[in-house]
Amino acid sequence: MSDLEALKENLLAEVTGAGDEAAIEAVRVTALGKKGSISELLKTLGTMTPEERQTRGAAINALKTDVFEAITACKSALKDAAIAERLARETVDISLPVRSSPAERGRIHPISQIIDEITAIFADMGFSIAEGPDIETDYYNFTALNFP
Repeated sequence: MSDLEALKENLLAEVTGAGDEAAIEAVRVTALGKKGSISELLKTLGTMTPEERQTRGAAINALKTDVFEAITACKSALKDAAIAERLARETVDISLPVRSSPAERGRIHPISQIIDEITAIFADMGFSIAEGPDIETDYYNFTALNFP
């Protein structure tokens, strides 16, 4: 068994043994990071002869691809498991009645509240409330009162 095969088995075992995303990220950094084991192998390609570089480089790149795909698959599986667990935990009871919105309940406008309070105060003092039309005509304002 060559050193690349042993490294591949070791890294894939670490990926499958990782229980959470932080552990997978640690495996990714130790394998594919700047000072990772695969990156160190890629740095050694410069000292090899062209024939060795061609065969060894292809094997190292295949190892890099396999480890990256395993890490990606494990990350997606963990995300799917987290989403499934969250969906199982957060359920909605559809038999509950719908809450009425504030617009449906309604409330008195603040100006209307103040007008009601003022009329209540004046009514307690003995005054009476007289209401009339909102718009007066010229006749009722001037002619009927004998104003020019």
